[in-house]
Amino acid sequence: MNIQIFGTSKSFDTKKAQRYFKERRIAFQFIDLKQKEMSKGELESVRRAVGSLDALIDPKAKDQDTVALLAYLADSQKFDRLLENQQVLAQPIVRNGRLATVGYQPDVWKSWE
Repeated sequence: MNIQIFGTSKSFDTKKAQRYFKERRIAFQFIDLKQKEMSKGELESVRRAVGSLDALIDPKAKDQDTVALLAYLADSQKFDRLLENQQVLAQPIVRNGRLATVGYQPDVWKSWE
């Protein structure tokens, strides 16, 4: 298993995800989105795994202007905008190779073990 957790240190769900893997002694890599953003390839991989870009967007994000704008953009434009402004991504994004989840989803992670 090669677990990556993308999120911010202030996100409650990101902290819960880290605790989930620590309690099971599963090694993971934490990537703080405030310090290092996801690459284009990483974001594309997560999009393929979860099925749509809309699943990646946090409707309660602080930048409500960007969230509202994303609702009206085509997918190609939406992808570019998400790549530019990753603060509107739902957290945590947990990757295991080609598999990925958005949000706190321990039931899915259990099947990865």
